[in-house]
Amino acid sequence: MTARPLEPLAETEPAHLVELTTLYELSETLACAPSLHEGLGQAMRMLSRYPGALRGALTLLDDETGELYIEAHLNLPDTARLARYRLGEGITGEVVATGRAMVVPDVEREPRFLHRTVRRIAEQGGPVSFVCVPILLDHRAVGAISVDLPGRLVGDANHPVRFLSVVSALVALALRTRRPAEAVRKSLEQENQSLKRELRERYDFNHLIGTSNPMRELLSQIAQVSATNTSVLLRGESGTGKELVAHAIHYNSARAAGPFIRVNCAALPETLMESELFGHERGAFTGALARKKGRFELAHGGTLFLDEIGELSLTTQAKLLRVLQEREFERVGGTEVLRVDVRLVAATNRDLEQAIGERRFRDDLYYRLNVFPLFLPPLRERKPDILLLADHFVEKYARAHQKPVERITTPAIDMLVRYHWPGNVRELENVIERAVVVCDGTAIHGRHLPPTLQTAEASGSAPGSLKAAVSQLESDLIQDALKSTRGSVSEAARMLTTTERILRYKIRKYRITPSRFS
Repeated sequence: MTARPLEPLAETEPAHLVELTTLYELSETLACAPSLHEGLGQAMRMLSRYPGALRGALTLLDDETGELYIEAHLNLPDTARLARYRLGEGITGEVVATGRAMVVPDVEREPRFLHRTVRRIAEQGGPVSFVCVPILLDHRAVGAISVDLPGRLVGDANHPVRFLSVVSALVALALRTRRPAEAVRKSLEQENQSLKRELRERYDFNHLIGTSNPMRELLSQIAQVSATNTSVLLRGESGTGKELVAHAIHYNSARAAGPFIRVNCAALPETLMESELFGHERGAFTGALARKKGRFELAHGGTLFLDEIGELSLTTQAKLLRVLQEREFERVGGTEVLRVDVRLVAATNRDLEQAIGERRFRDDLYYRLNVFPLFLPPLRERKPDILLLADHFVEKYARAHQKPVERITTPAIDMLVRYHWPGNVRELENVIERAVVVCDGTAIHGRHLPPTLQTAEASGSAPGSLKAAVSQLESDLIQDALKSTRGSVSEAARMLTTTERILRYKIRKYRITPSRFS
C-alpha cells in the first residue's frame, strides 16, 4: 500500500469532519511513505487543512548534539532548516524541555519568541498566535509540533492544542516503529559503502607490487584497458596473480560500483556449469526446486571473471560464445530471453593455441576473448620484485599472526632470490607466512625457510651436515651484524662479543664482503 496524494477538501465540509479526515490520511501517510523523512514532510503539508493554519514546523531532538532541528515544515523558507535551538531556549525549546504544550496568543508581545525561522507579522491587521505541543515517546519529549494561527487565541486555545496533540501522537508512533528500521538500513548502507571503499583501496594499482620492467609494462596495460569495456584475457602461470589483476581492472573502471562475480570454470562439472552461468527455471531438472539467477545475470552492470576458462567443455564454450556475441541468453529450462550488460575478464594458465590445434578449445571463442590479452610474468622473470613482495608479506602475516617479525636477514634474502619459484607469487606468500609462524624473533633467518629453499644450490652447504648447519648459522649472524652496523667490522665484533681479528677471519672464511652492507 502506498500513500495517496494530498487532495484539497471541500470548503463546505464541517470543521470536525475536515479534522478527522486529515488525521486519518495523516496516519496513512506516516505508515506508507517510502521513508520517515518523506512521511513527516507530507504530514506537515497536510496541516494546511487545519482552519486558518499559516505556518508550521516539526522539530526533533538530536541525541548526539542535544540540539533541536527542524525536520519538516509548512510554508517556511528553506533556510528554516538551518535553525537550531537548545533545550529550554525559546518557546519550542521550553516545550521540549518541560514536555508541556504552550500557547502564545500574540507572538509580537512575547519576549521569549525568537523569530529564528521567519519574522511573524500581523496577518490582515490582526495578531498571530503560536501553538506548540511536545512529541512524547516513552514519556520523554523528543521533539515538538508548532503551528501559526491568525488572531489572538484566548478562550478557544484548547481545541488546536488537542488537535496537534493527536498529530504528535501519530508522529511519535511513526518514530517508534520506523526509526529503528531506518537506523538499521542507514547502518547497512554505510557498511556497504565502507566495504566498497575497502575493496577499491585493496585492489588499487598501488597494491600490485613490483618495480621490474615486466611489471611496469603490465601496470601500464592495466591502466589502459581499465578505462574501457573491452574483454580481457589474462594469460600466465598459476600463482602469478591473475585474480588480483582482474579485481584491479574492475575496481579502477567505470563499473566499480557494479558487482564483481567470479566463476572458477575448473571447479564445477560440465552438467552444472550451464546452470551456474545462465541460471535455471524451477523444474528444469531434478533438484531445481526454485528459479535461480546465473552468474551472468548477477554480474549485470559489473564484471564477470571466468577463471581457468581453458577447462570449459566444447558444449559450454558454444553457449558462452553466443552470449558474448548477442549479449543475451535463456535460463536452463526457460524461454524468456534475458539481456545483460557485462564486461568479461577471462583467465587461463593453459596454452590456448595448442588447445585449439588439438580441438579442445574453439577458435571463434578464442578470438572473441583475445581482444586485449595481458601476459602476467612469472616471478623468476621479475627478480627485483622478490624483496618488495617478501617485505609486504612479512608485514601482512606478522600483523595477522600477531608476531614481532620486522625484517628478513641478508642470507635469507639471498636464498629467496636464488630460488626459481615454480609456484610464483602464491608460493612466495606461503613461504613467508610459514617463516613468520616459525620465527621466534624479530628477523627471519635462512633456517626459518622451508627445506626446498635450503638445498646445496640455494644455501651453499650440504643438507644434513652438523658442521654445515653451524657454519650457515654463523654466517647468518655475521651478515646480520654487518647489516646492522652498515658494514663496520669493529662495531659488528663488539655486537657479537668477539674480537675484530676473529671476526675478520670468519669473514674471509665465509667469503663475506662487508662493503655490500655499507
